[in-house]
Amino acid sequence: MRETASILHADLDAFYASVEQRDNPRLRGRPVIVGGGVVLACSYEAKAKGVRTAMGGRTARQLCPESIVVQPRMSAYSQASKAVFEVFRDTTPLVEGISIDEAFLDVGGLYRIAGAPVDIATTLRQRVRREVGLPITVGVARTKFLAKVASQVAKPDGLLVVPVDGELAFLHPLPVQLLWGVGVVTAAKLNERGIRTVGQVARLGEAALVSLLGQGAGRHLHALAHNRDPRPVQVGRRRGSIGAQRALGRGPHPRERVDAVLAGLVDRVTRRMRAADRPGRTVTLRLRFADFTRATRSHTLARATTATQTILDTARTLLATAFPMIDERGLTLVGISVGNLGTQGFVQLELPFERQDGRALDHTLDAVRNRFGSAAVTRGVLVGKDPGWEMPMLPD
Repeated sequence: MRETASILHADLDAFYASVEQRDNPRLRGRPVIVGGGVVLACSYEAKAKGVRTAMGGRTARQLCPESIVVQPRMSAYSQASKAVFEVFRDTTPLVEGISIDEAFLDVGGLYRIAGAPVDIATTLRQRVRREVGLPITVGVARTKFLAKVASQVAKPDGLLVVPVDGELAFLHPLPVQLLWGVGVVTAAKLNERGIRTVGQVARLGEAALVSLLGQGAGRHLHALAHNRDPRPVQVGRRRGSIGAQRALGRGPHPRERVDAVLAGLVDRVTRRMRAADRPGRTVTLRLRFADFTRATRSHTLARATTATQTILDTARTLLATAFPMIDERGLTLVGISVGNLGTQGFVQLELPFERQDGRALDHTLDAVRNRFGSAAVTRGVLVGKDPGWEMPMLPD
């Protein structure tokens, strides 16, 4: 691993809500909720009242009656993201985009021309504020993991540098939830054993973590608790999977509606796969329940494909196995992703259950949507139903 703290994690603050506050002066300093039925984003003023992303709109308004609800403007968010990434790439050629509102930057080779990493981070924040009009938080550290943790701790609109000789002193008092890979379930397992800080994870030892969480998760968390993360900033890193998800709010949600949401997500994902020329094999369904627990189901196909119907049939089979849990716990989020992606130029082999006319239909629909817009045609199961918002994303 590198010897200096020269990796930046830059993360825009409450991105969608900040764009709305930037473009509408009357929203500044006010609690803003983006999205009506489900909260897509919220300002820090709304967060202070307990509002959170993916929360049902009714619950959010009960927590914060004075909030101002605005409809999403995806094109505005895409334009703002592009402007911010222009600043990133003007700062250093070593930029790894994580999402449309955050990225890692490696500034280790810029001492002579741009100064120390803290000076570069300061200038970066000033430029984003001046040229794009948005607040941004930057964490600076020796590893990607610790830089991201630093930016989380520094939010909102902050800058935090973790010196090399103070890494563990900074990291170990923090809650275990700040470790990558620690969600609600893992945190509960650790808390049941009195483990609430990163330092306690570090002192537990790798063997004990493996016995508690399994080999992969145990070794992963042991390494992070000691800030062992040798991953470099990767420029032009391609996605390992392509996916989409939709928050539903608290139910109940009839099975027909859940199926329609799933169909819409699969349609969206496979369209992106074809546009990127990236067929995939592993279909993964992710569900979040009303009690905040989660479930994941996956299936790997014999051959990679971009065929909408093939992937939808697989996703529906996975969903059918989860309906007993959905009926018992309620459902608040559905996500679908396709992994084991091929590379550009991949020659797609037709599966025995894929008809050539179905694949031709996919490409015909893509051509119509590219010319007349994504709402020009839709699947029959989605007619008369809200398709949900199509989030802006980095290129696939």
